[in-house]
Amino acid sequence: MSAPPRLPRDVRLLPEPPAACKSEAPELGPRILFFSGGTALRPLSRALKLLTHNSIHLITTFDSGGSSALLRRAFGMPALGDLRNRVVALADETVRGNPQIYRLFSHRLPRREPSALRAELDALASGEHALVRELVEPMLQIVEAHLGFFIDRMPTDFDLRGANVGNLLLAGGYLQGDRDLESVLSFFSRLLEVRGLVRPVVPDDLHLGALLADGSSVVGQHRLTGKEAAPIAASVQQLGLVRSLDDPTPAAARIGDEVRRHVEAADLICYPMGSFYSSVIANLLPGGVGRAITRAACPRVYVPNTGADPEQRGMTVASSVEALLRYVRDDAGADVPPSQVVNLVLLDRNEGNYALPVDVRALERMGVQVMSLTLVTEPSRSHIDPQRLAEALMSLSRPAAPGQGLASVKDQHG
Repeated sequence: MSAPPRLPRDVRLLPEPPAACKSEAPELGPRILFFSGGTALRPLSRALKLLTHNSIHLITTFDSGGSSALLRRAFGMPALGDLRNRVVALADETVRGNPQIYRLFSHRLPRREPSALRAELDALASGEHALVRELVEPMLQIVEAHLGFFIDRMPTDFDLRGANVGNLLLAGGYLQGDRDLESVLSFFSRLLEVRGLVRPVVPDDLHLGALLADGSSVVGQHRLTGKEAAPIAASVQQLGLVRSLDDPTPAAARIGDEVRRHVEAADLICYPMGSFYSSVIANLLPGGVGRAITRAACPRVYVPNTGADPEQRGMTVASSVEALLRYVRDDAGADVPPSQVVNLVLLDRNEGNYALPVDVRALERMGVQVMSLTLVTEPSRSHIDPQRLAEALMSLSRPAAPGQGLASVKDQHG
């Protein structure tokens, strides 16, 4: 069998320990771009922001569960929860006032009677709540203004039970700012000194629809993940965008020029762990994403889940890569070679950590390289260690020193 193609540039593993990595200049760090959603990347984001301030996080806005679902139904808007989660994860925790805003953005209202919840929300908006009294200016004034605007627009029957306050703040800014989602994210990112860039892949108010192998259909992200509904009964055959939860008519969206430029200029593109279809593949559905990926002159890395993902029913690591290829080719063209979509699959050296079958030879027959590293550690308990993965991605995004290419990495899969 012929040797698999090399990455666009040689790579190496960082020899420095984590403490040495932190002493570098993260403001000059590489542009590592993620297609993601959900909470799976929160620990990785907190580790990565110490190494580079230039990571790019393109987030799906098609979530239809939890606190985001109530806001979407009330205001006809894209999902905000995953965007808020990533902004908070990337915020500079050393800045005065940021620990307090972190607590506020993460706070959920309890499940109590409506009058008590409305009283708590009013206390937050008036500056009388304990969480708000801790804030420093100008954050205090901004929180009061955004929550006040949300309260003025909130339907009288809006269910506040379990509502995330950070989502309500972003919703207030979104509604006040003529529904310009990018602008409100930029505003809060500057305010929190976010060490990276967080953007929706598209800001459209759309939903996910899936055709399953048994011929049945599923509409809504929350019905795919196995978290708020029973796990899907058959494997996903096709994922697409639909108009709404009540109207499964196929819909289309297209990325803007800013997102396209970020993808094309990335120093590394990562398809990370997380819900495979509703978080990763969902970001590949809008027009222009696949073509931008193939135009990027950088490594493209897939990091499989270690634990079980209900959305990957009946799949292997190789068939997951085949799915990435298929959805990128839907936009970029059927003749796009695998090397322009996925160059490398990054695995933990102990393949027994994976719920999916790890079919290395099938990956190599596709022309995709496999690198095995120590990604799962005893403290991470069968999950990928965020610090180890952050260092590996940093290394893969950098040109190698002489003699430090793929073949010289001792921990590489043999």
